[in-house]
Amino acid sequence: MLPVALLCLVVALPQSPSQPVPAPAPRDLAAILRAEPACAAVLDRAKEHRLQIVLAEFADPLAKQPKLVKSRLGDPQQYFYPASAIKLCAAVAALLALQDAAGRDPSVTLDAPVVIAPRFRGDARIDADATDVDGGPLTFRHLLRKLVLVSDNAAHNHCVELLGQDGLNRRMWEAGFASARLWHRLSEARTPDENRQTREVRVGEMVFPAREAGIGLANDGWVELDVGASSMQGGKRVDGPMSFAQKNAIALDELQDVLVAVMRPDVVLGKRGFPDLSRAHRRFLVQALGELPRESANPKYDPAKTPDHACKFVLRGVRDVVPADTLRVYDKIGRAYGFSTENAYVVDARDGRSFFLAITLYTNADGVLNDDTYGYEDVADPFLDAAGRAIARAVFGPPR
Repeated sequence: MLPVALLCLVVALPQSPSQPVPAPAPRDLAAILRAEPACAAVLDRAKEHRLQIVLAEFADPLAKQPKLVKSRLGDPQQYFYPASAIKLCAAVAALLALQDAAGRDPSVTLDAPVVIAPRFRGDARIDADATDVDGGPLTFRHLLRKLVLVSDNAAHNHCVELLGQDGLNRRMWEAGFASARLWHRLSEARTPDENRQTREVRVGEMVFPAREAGIGLANDGWVELDVGASSMQGGKRVDGPMSFAQKNAIALDELQDVLVAVMRPDVVLGKRGFPDLSRAHRRFLVQALGELPRESANPKYDPAKTPDHACKFVLRGVRDVVPADTLRVYDKIGRAYGFSTENAYVVDARDGRSFFLAITLYTNADGVLNDDTYGYEDVADPFLDAAGRAIARAVFGPPR
């Protein structure tokens, strides 16, 4: 298998297939997926499953400033909960914030010790003199790798402390991702008022003070913000849907474009993107997005407990088309409340061909949220495997 570092250099530049490839027309994604029996049940009830897919292919891979041809399925206004897929936004914003701070204080680096002060009742000081829970150093290099490799929630929340609700959203809006709505921390129950507040963070010798955001947010760009028929609250079932009107949100098309802006800054998106992200920080993030947990030296992960596909939902299906030793999937997934989301850049290193694929679907047969019975294993995962296989076959051709 090609070293990850080499692959990072490959994807950072325009790809050069062995011969010109005709520009693709938008594809009939439903017809492509119908070739896979495992997709039929979800396709037949696509609206109920809140199914959306965006496939982005290169119109001319040889162009100096390539453009993407997008094929879409589903209603882009139907709300989906991005869960951990939103962490890519936080990771990029944190890197940009650290870059800006380093210009004023050279002690601010990815390897600088991090200290997070308490603010809320029950908080404990997170001290740089101690190691992280997995034994690694408490630095943003370590935290961001955990965020990407195994979708660590605490690492994401430390990015929230660094920027605050206003900083996170403004970074995305300034980059052109107007639909982004980053409301809250993950797996840390806080009131809306508390989610507008941040803890004090020290990176190296620089202090990012505790503050309160004054930004206004509204999820008014989506419909069907009420999800499910009931939910479990404090061990009791509460009738009525759960409102996602103050939950994280972003259009699937723009979530994909965030990944495009990171992986392929040469692509013309019609958005500013992240031109200020340094080459070193971009290379660091790209490597983490494409690395398998078992390839990581720090943090280390047991492949028996964290398999390759744990945080790469389409990996198994695409591997049926592209050999594992020439395939690299750069992605950030999300899964919560019955929603499963994959946001991936798929590369076949044999000839440099590649495509972007974003998929989201909702599975929750009993309609109850917070009961941990969502049909991930028996509905969502088989669909994602089959969709990855069908779309890779359509784009790359049959296995060679």
